[in-house]
Amino acid sequence: MAKSKTIVETPHAPESGRAVTIHDVARYAGVASMTVSRVVNGNSYVSDAMRERVQAAIKALNYSPNLAARNTRAGNTGPRVGVLYSNPSASYLSEVMLGGIEQSSRLGTQLVLERSTGLASQKAAVRRLLDQGVDGVILPPPLCDSRPTINMLHAAGVKVLALATARPMHDVSSVRIDDYQGAAAMTRHLIELGHSRIGFVKGDPQHTPTQLRYEGFVDAMTAAGLPVDPDWVVQGQFTYRSGLAAAELLLSADERPTALFASNDDMAAAALAVAHGLQIAVPEALTVVGFDDTPIASTVWPELTTIHQPISAMGRAAVSLIVDEIKAERAGNARGPTHQLMKFTLVKRGSSGPAPAKAPPRRRTVEA
Repeated sequence: MAKSKTIVETPHAPESGRAVTIHDVARYAGVASMTVSRVVNGNSYVSDAMRERVQAAIKALNYSPNLAARNTRAGNTGPRVGVLYSNPSASYLSEVMLGGIEQSSRLGTQLVLERSTGLASQKAAVRRLLDQGVDGVILPPPLCDSRPTINMLHAAGVKVLALATARPMHDVSSVRIDDYQGAAAMTRHLIELGHSRIGFVKGDPQHTPTQLRYEGFVDAMTAAGLPVDPDWVVQGQFTYRSGLAAAELLLSADERPTALFASNDDMAAAALAVAHGLQIAVPEALTVVGFDDTPIASTVWPELTTIHQPISAMGRAAVSLIVDEIKAERAGNARGPTHQLMKFTLVKRGSSGPAPAKAPPRRRTVEA
């Protein structure tokens, strides 16, 4: 019986003049990039033979790992934490970054920011983060729910934290609020103001809080014995532009709701703009409310009634949690994922008021 033959590709150095990357080392050593990353970061889950193979490739190519990564391995600095983002709401993202940078400064941790716009872009961004020697990565929404991205990071031996996911995973730490209860609380507030004709603008369907916020709205309406009119439920994307389109559809119709609940503040702010353009008085003729309490909520007129999600505090908590996990693993005390639930609050401002005494009549179906 013939013996099987293993074909080994002859390793090649990168083109002259080009900086050597972790992927060059991986190709030269005949291993995966994630294996090189583990060796570079001092990860213990690599066999001695494989470690020697990677180190030989590093020496042959004269690869110089990032200085910060070397210092991290030597214990001279805190862990390096990446933030991979693609959130369309600049207001939300700025709050996350504010809290994260603040906490990383306190802890002596470096934050490495990378942006992605799609799956191919995510893969490239993950590779860049690994090249820079990160020990953990925070994923703000909607990437907090991206299983392919999480799997790539886990395969590289990197800690992952999902920020603001509505459905925590068993193998990923998370920091979040209860989106369902937040939406239910806002809906009850509108009902207490006398509104029964309430429109709803959904968020990005790829982001888990979208569904829970809608479910909270529907269940609160049902509990109060009020119908949810499907004509007054419109799909948005958590962007200002999508909020404009949704509000124009809802408010330009012959029959419109007396209150509009948008799944985030960007879309609620857009609804205010549409209402102003149509000369619909807020809150006298129309109540508009949002979710998140990002800076835009208090810069529009009238200021938005909204659910306050402590975004900056969540950013700080995310950095603290992932740094603690990294340090625990380095000390040989690796632990399972941690899920931290933070409190929301309902913030009442000028955009909400009692239901108008006279509402446009509901459409009546004329039977043949």
